[in-house]
Amino acid sequence: MSMYMILTILFFLASIAGLYKIFLKAGYRGWEAFIPLYNFYIWLKVIDKPLWWFLFILIPFINVFTILLMVVETLKCFRRDGLGEQALGVLFPFIFLPLLGFSPNEKYTHPSKLPVIKKSGLREWADAIIFAVIAATFIRTFMLEAYTIPTSSMEKSLLVGDYLFVSKISYGPKVPRTPIAFPFAHHTLPTTEHTRSYLEWISLPHYRFPALRSIDNNHVVVFHYPEGDTVALQDQHISYYRLVQELGRETVWQHYDVISRPVDKRENYIKRCVAIPGDTFEMRDAAIFINGNPLPDPENVQHNYRLQTDGRPVSQRILNRFNITEWRQMGPNHYILSMTPDAAAEIHNLDLVTSMERIVREHGRGERHIFPHDPAFPWNEDNFGPLYIPQKGATVEINKENIVLYERIINVYEGNDLKIEEDRILINGEERTTYTFEMDYYWMVGDNRHNSADSRFWGFVPEDHVVGRAMFVWLSLSPERGFPANIRFDKSLRVIR
Repeated sequence: MSMYMILTILFFLASIAGLYKIFLKAGYRGWEAFIPLYNFYIWLKVIDKPLWWFLFILIPFINVFTILLMVVETLKCFRRDGLGEQALGVLFPFIFLPLLGFSPNEKYTHPSKLPVIKKSGLREWADAIIFAVIAATFIRTFMLEAYTIPTSSMEKSLLVGDYLFVSKISYGPKVPRTPIAFPFAHHTLPTTEHTRSYLEWISLPHYRFPALRSIDNNHVVVFHYPEGDTVALQDQHISYYRLVQELGRETVWQHYDVISRPVDKRENYIKRCVAIPGDTFEMRDAAIFINGNPLPDPENVQHNYRLQTDGRPVSQRILNRFNITEWRQMGPNHYILSMTPDAAAEIHNLDLVTSMERIVREHGRGERHIFPHDPAFPWNEDNFGPLYIPQKGATVEINKENIVLYERIINVYEGNDLKIEEDRILINGEERTTYTFEMDYYWMVGDNRHNSADSRFWGFVPEDHVVGRAMFVWLSLSPERGFPANIRFDKSLRVIR
């Protein structure tokens, strides 16, 4: 049994014990506190609230807010009207409910007999703001969070300027690793450039609540950037490890401010999960294969195409007509265009186009920036693998040839001491020829296949990095136009597939 489960049981029992004594003080039978659902019915009578509140108790997650309000109303029955007391009561009901119930100095008063407390306008505003912050923080942490698409890695499935909702309850909400943080800020305080928005005085272990469903192939997923554990502040959009690879560690540390970030404060990325734990991922000439079978492409997948014209230019009108937003001119008649297969087929039929081909990097031509960054694995963006995606509890053989594939998992994500001494692999001081994974891992790829920094560049995404499932685009704004012409009505209010 996990520590979270033990603490949850203890907090629950403490709260029930507190209600037992509170019910007695209010003139009800104490044992009624132990009967599920019926205890809420009695509690509503104790605080003299309408029974239709009971309906909210039956609605998942909404019931949390209802219970917190009931805690506040219970505090009022014991003349605990201070703003600070009520805020602490909401945060620590498992302490305050037993205190009210067991302390002989705490006297219950029926709400109808309580004196009317006149609150100042400032106090009314403070009460409203505090409750709103607590409620919004709870929703943002455990239920639903709004995100904005900043880059083109998912074009044309998701566009730069899309505003979307991400469901955290789909794959199970996580307990925050760093619970002491400025509300609604991610890793940097608003109006500052590099000031942290969180404190690491308390660092909680990973725990995920039960999920509504598991991640499946082709789900669009938000997750914490795996290589974001170390950041060069002056160039945060570039991987620290790539900077070290290109410039050398000493140069990076001399010219950049380098910091580390906990898992929940790393940059959020959004990609399509193409391979789940236990899958074998492979790319053959830009086509994805899972366990040897082709994975259907998303409807709006993009690739890069090389285009030659008869001398006439590819005009902005043509680019707009086929919704091409990424392109570059390589010569007088030579262009590289990022587009969907449908757009490519239509452009190929234009009179000015003399030739066009999809760009595919040849098999066996390895690229240094592609995972695992080792000449023994000559992979590139279009020809990659096969590669096994680790599953919790699965065991693989490890040796000096393949350890490069799993060393970050063993050393960083799962916290082992990994050493490689000649032909020997030592894990926590013990020579090993096999390794059993402690977590599930995923493989994420952008729909804009040649313009996406994804798992092909930095490898596996651990289960504890998964944030939630991208569900719904509620607004889409073009960054190239001013309001209201920038509103893309045809791309707003759509479900993400």
